[in-house]
Amino acid sequence: MGTRSNTLVIYGWINENSQLEEEQILNLYRQHDGNVAGHGAELLEFLEPMTIVNGITTGLTNIANGAGCLAAQLVSHFKVGVGGFYMQTLMGEENENDYTYKIYVAESNNTITVAVYEWDDQIFSGNVPEFKEFVGRNT
Repeated sequence: MGTRSNTLVIYGWINENSQLEEEQILNLYRQHDGNVAGHGAELLEFLEPMTIVNGITTGLTNIANGAGCLAAQLVSHFKVGVGGFYMQTLMGEENENDYTYKIYVAESNNTITVAVYEWDDQIFSGNVPEFKEFVGRNT
């Protein structure tokens, strides 16, 4: 049996009461190689050059126009052919597989934060450069 993982893309914003609200917009399930040395390293390769923008600017590469654009590009990047990756219904509070990668995209400052869970234990949380260090220590 493989090491299974879920990758979530979560959009965050501050509401009119100055409270953080979040909406999960993607749950991408990976059937094998979901550990940090496998999927974590491949996810880093995808996220590291990525910049979140608000509005498309010509001449730029590796950009995502918000969380929804990032989620669509993530699926396009990983899904090649039949099997391996599957889009699933949105997850509840409990993590369902060996690893869960939560990618948070903040509307207020267009930043990406990554959290990694091994089952329900959070083993990492930080920005993409910190995620790079974490992956490097675990590969």
